[in-house]
Amino acid sequence: MQPEGTTQNTTRSSGGCTACPSQCASDEDAGFELTSAFQRFSQRNDIFSRSFWDDSVPREQFYDSYRKPLEEWRHVDGYQQKDFALRNAGWHVADLFAERLEHEDRREGFLDYLTAHRDGPEHPADVGSPEENAADIKQAAKVFGADLVGVTFLDERWVYTHKYSREHENETTRDLPEGLTSAIVVCHEMPHDLLQTVPSALSGTATGVGYSRDVVTLLALAQYVRNLGYRAYASMNDTALSIPLAIKAGLGEYGRHGMLITRDFGPRVRIGKVFTDLPLAHDRPRPFGVREFCERCRKCSDACPPRAIANGPPSETVHNRSNLQGVSKWTTDAEKCFKFWVKQVTDCSICVRVCPYNRNYPRWLLRLRTRLMGTFLRTFVLWLDDRLGHGERVAPRSWWARAKSAG
Repeated sequence: MQPEGTTQNTTRSSGGCTACPSQCASDEDAGFELTSAFQRFSQRNDIFSRSFWDDSVPREQFYDSYRKPLEEWRHVDGYQQKDFALRNAGWHVADLFAERLEHEDRREGFLDYLTAHRDGPEHPADVGSPEENAADIKQAAKVFGADLVGVTFLDERWVYTHKYSREHENETTRDLPEGLTSAIVVCHEMPHDLLQTVPSALSGTATGVGYSRDVVTLLALAQYVRNLGYRAYASMNDTALSIPLAIKAGLGEYGRHGMLITRDFGPRVRIGKVFTDLPLAHDRPRPFGVREFCERCRKCSDACPPRAIANGPPSETVHNRSNLQGVSKWTTDAEKCFKFWVKQVTDCSICVRVCPYNRNYPRWLLRLRTRLMGTFLRTFVLWLDDRLGHGERVAPRSWWARAKSAG
C-alpha cells in the first residue's frame, strides 16, 4: 500500500476522470461542493463504529436485539416477537457473511469487503470495448437481482482512509489494492409497504432484506468479473462512501435527509458497489430537480423526532466527528439519529416514509409525477401530497392483516 494522501493512479484521486475526461463527470456535474477544508473520512468515525469505542454514543440493547431471544421484547404493535422475528430473518443472509470471518477480525460487508470468491483465470479474457463491457455489466447485474446499476470512476476521495477493527477498537490499514479504476454501483429497492409502518421493528425488515439482497448480487457480479480474468471487490457499507459514487454513476441525487434519491424508488434503496479494473465506460450524473424540490420541502426535517435533519440550506456544518468536513451539503446529525435508533431498538426510516419521492404509484404516473417535481409545479405536487395524506404511518398490525387477507 502507498502512504495515505498519495496515489499512483490519477483516475482515483481527482474530481474528474483523467482516463476519459471527455466522458466522465466533474464535481460540478454531480452537484458536489467541496472546499479547501475537505478531509477524507476514516471508518472509525462513522456512528456505528463509534458506538463501540466512544462512550458518548450509547448502543445499549440495539445490536443485541438482532440476536437475543425474541420473547424478551416489548408487546407493542410493531415491536412484538413476530415483528422482530421477521426483521432478524431479513438480516440473516447479510449477518452470515458479516460473521463468517470475525475470528480473523473481518466483518465483511460492513467493515471489510466481501471475499467469498473463487479464483478466476490467470490471464484476462479478450473483452470488448469499455462501452460494450459496461452494457454487459449492467445486464449481468440485473440478472443477479439489481434494480438499478451505474458505473463511475473510482474516486479516491470517497474511499476511507482507514478501516476500523471492531476487535481492537482502532483504525487499521485499508486493504483495497491499487490499480482499480471503476466502481460498479447497484441499488436494491426496499419494500414500500414495510416502510409505511415506520417506526417499528417490522419496518426494519426492509433494511435487512435490502442488505441480504446486496450480498447475493454483489458476490455474483464480482465473480462474473473475476471469471473474465479481472479483479473485482464486492463492497456494501465498507471501504468507501456509497452515495457520492452512486450520484456520479447517474443513479440519483442527494436529498435533504442525507440519502440518495433515485428516479424510480426515491430514497427507498440500499446501495452496494463492486470495485474493478475491467475496462468500463463511465456514466454521468442525471439530475432531475431533487435539490430544488428539497429546498422547498421540509417533510423529513419536520417529521424527524430527534430533529437530526437539517432544516436550512446546504452548508458546511459539522455536527460531530461522524460528519464529512469541507463539503457543503445537507448534513444529518448522526449522533441524534442513532440515539433515537437505540431508544427504538431498531433502525428508523421516518424520513424515508414521509419523503414525497417515496411513493408507490403505477410506473407511468410515478415518472410523470417525478418530472413535475423537477419543474415550477413542484409546489403544487407538494401541496397535493399533503392533501392526499401520503407518507402517513400504517399500523404494523394492518400490514400483517393485509398479508393474511391476500393469502
